[in-house]
Amino acid sequence: MSAADNPTSHSTGTPRTRLAPSPTGALHLGNARSFIINWALAHRHGWSILLRIEDLDGPRLKPGTDLQAIDLLHWLGIDWDEGPLYQTHDLSPYAAALEKLGRAGLTYACTCTRSDIEQAASAPHGDEHELRYPGTCRVSGVGYRVSGRSIRPETRYPKPATRSACIRVIAPDEAIDFTDTLHGPQQINVQQQVGDFIVATKAGLPAYQLAVVVDDARQGISEVVRGDDLLSSTARQVLLYRYLDLQPRPRYTHLPLVLGSDGKRLAKRHGDTRLLTYRQRGAPAERVIGLLAYWSGITSHRQPMDAGEFAAGFDLKRLPREPVTFTREDDAWLLNA
Repeated sequence: MSAADNPTSHSTGTPRTRLAPSPTGALHLGNARSFIINWALAHRHGWSILLRIEDLDGPRLKPGTDLQAIDLLHWLGIDWDEGPLYQTHDLSPYAAALEKLGRAGLTYACTCTRSDIEQAASAPHGDEHELRYPGTCRVSGVGYRVSGRSIRPETRYPKPATRSACIRVIAPDEAIDFTDTLHGPQQINVQQQVGDFIVATKAGLPAYQLAVVVDDARQGISEVVRGDDLLSSTARQVLLYRYLDLQPRPRYTHLPLVLGSDGKRLAKRHGDTRLLTYRQRGAPAERVIGLLAYWSGITSHRQPMDAGEFAAGFDLKRLPREPVTFTREDDAWLLNA
């Protein structure tokens, strides 16, 4: 039995979550808030914690960033029960999942470039980062036909992703239902949002949406806690759980983001908010955690605390439901040790 066919081979019956940094960039304050809330929930509710390094995004990986992230989590006082596990150390579970999708007639090869998609009249933006794929390669004779909610394979089976073609999975034109702990019931039509989405890149690697489903299922992850910028993409993952016959699905908790003064997700344009920078400039971990606690509804003002105090005081019911804005006052307080 393949790993993709045995999704709970790592499960012990204990609720299980994961910390999943990607070594594509340094951890910043927004990442730290999501990680420490996830860690606090695990400690309060008795979940086990897996550390997973999501290192499949080859071109964007930065050498040494994985070890830096591990070191910074330790610096904050965040620990885990298993790991780190690296996705690239074993690609066979993703290959098995892709084969299963392909044999079911749910995938096809796509040679479209971003420029092709941008020029398509029926390809408006799906969200801030993605274009909606209009199905060009599917409707131009790739070997599949879709009739209502029924997707039927033709005789051709999609070849593996190549330098000139990625692999997309067919998204039905229907609402995908799931419930989020903070945001409540959700209904998202993936086809209308982003269209048929990529599950294997032109580099031949599994895309994020497929990899996270395969990993969460085979590693027995029952609790997914992350930023709400990923709320809409959860529908894609729920769809893949269904296509791959994986059960049970995790419970999802999507946290409001930390934003810059312009109302956009915290990034380089808002200055240097990297944890490493604050550490090098002399900010104690207790000040960083104290700021995260202030942002998370634990305290009414900024005050130093350690990770254990954060976990003891955190209550998801008191977490602000609106995004947090990082201010100059926050920056000044961190460095006023």
